[in-house]
Amino acid sequence: MRMARAHIVIQGLVQGVYFRASTVEVARTNGVCGWVRNTPEGTVEAVLEGDEDSVKRVIEWCRTGPPMARVDDVKVAWGKYRDEFDDFQAVTRHTTY
Repeated sequence: MRMARAHIVIQGLVQGVYFRASTVEVARTNGVCGWVRNTPEGTVEAVLEGDEDSVKRVIEWCRTGPPMARVDDVKVAWGKYRDEFDDFQAVTRHTTY
């Protein structure tokens, strides 16, 4: 199993449509750890860590998001797996990527 880390930024109508809560549910279902948050710019940002295939599944889900969302773009930056999370959660503050 190859472990992976991705930093993603989702653009579009992604705040106020349960994107963060839905991302938590999808990530946990797929065994992915990390965090998700709203940004002041109106995007949703997340760090995903776990099995590479599972991380990719969460990223693919983010390209559509929950029913009320409209996703215009998902920017993905792959990074070195750090194994720094025990769970996946919505946060308001985080350390830098």
